Amino acid sequence: WKRVCELFKKFAKTDIVAFSQINMKLIEDFKKFLLEAPRDGNKKGEISQNTAANYFGTFKTVLKKAFVDDYLTIDLSAKTKGIRGLDSRRETLTIEEINLLVNTPCDKPVVKQGAFFSLLTGLRHCDVKKLKWGELQKVGDKYRLNFTQQKTKGVEYMPISEQAYKLCGEPKNPEQLVFADLPDITKISPSLKKWIKDAGINRNITFHCFRHTFATLQLTNGTDIYTVSKMLGHTDIKTTQIYAHI
Repeated sequence: WKRVCELFKKFAKTDIVAFSQINMKLIEDFKKFLLEAPRDGNKKGEISQNTAANYFGTFKTVLKKAFVDDYLTIDLSAKTKGIRGLDSRRETLTIEEINLLVNTPCDKPVVKQGAFFSLLTGLRHCDVKKLKWGELQKVGDKYRLNFTQQKTKGVEYMPISEQAYKLCGEPKNPEQLVFADLPDITKISPSLKKWIKDAGINRNITFHCFRHTFATLQLTNGTDIYTVSKMLGHTDIKTTQIYAHI
């Protein structure tokens, strides 16, 4: 949301745009601007078409809200076509590669623990990092998570395996983070890349690939797509169908 706001200001060359100035021409011009927009920070080049599509989707959401709240008299979002996203390759790990990683040390053990926890539960990095001990429960001889997703704010209940639970280590205070030392997503890359390379895997594997792998393995091994969708916390089963395609 912040990045879209920054880009819109850059496009408009001002911090203030009146609602009366927003029309179809301005919207189409902003769409073209996004397709050639620069990447964030010090990164070179332009954003990808899929990133532009996501940003323009966010902008359309703002237009819809403005119409609902009577700031716009016309539903311009309904009259505007989005940017078409391109099919993208989602890297996943094979069972053989997973076993290589199991047997390969990582210079930051918490990175390895967090990655495998994501692999066994399907949690995003943000949810792994924010997970508290009070959200992990043992009921009889079973384990489960009760947590709120950072991305969708959905309240989730999910059974997890004993193997996943053991990755968490010794239980602590309910308010303490389970993976307290897990680096932020922007800082995790060096340790993650070294670990992947040391295991002999020569592909661009990010932390999110462990979530992709969870979904793909679940579907490959016969878990129905509705169950996988709920376990991933998807609000639309169409998102889960991407993994079915893999």
